[in-house]
Amino acid sequence: MPYDSTLDKQLFTKSWDAEDAKLSVSVYSYNNGPKKLQISRETMDAEGQPRFAKLGRMTKEEIEAILPFLQEALSHL
Repeated sequence: MPYDSTLDKQLFTKSWDAEDAKLSVSVYSYNNGPKKLQISRETMDAEGQPRFAKLGRMTKEEIEAILPFLQEALSHL
């Protein structure tokens, strides 16, 4: 069964913007299934357009910035 974006419901999202990246913490439910947490990173390309990047390793500053978002997301799970 292929992914259908119309079945994916975003229940919560908050973002933190840095100079060169944006981190987002979201809670999604696909087809009314279990609620799941997603952490994503966006960076800017050479033209200044946002693009998704691997989350990979995070700095202490990034973790401290999104930690309150994670706590809030817990209440939506």
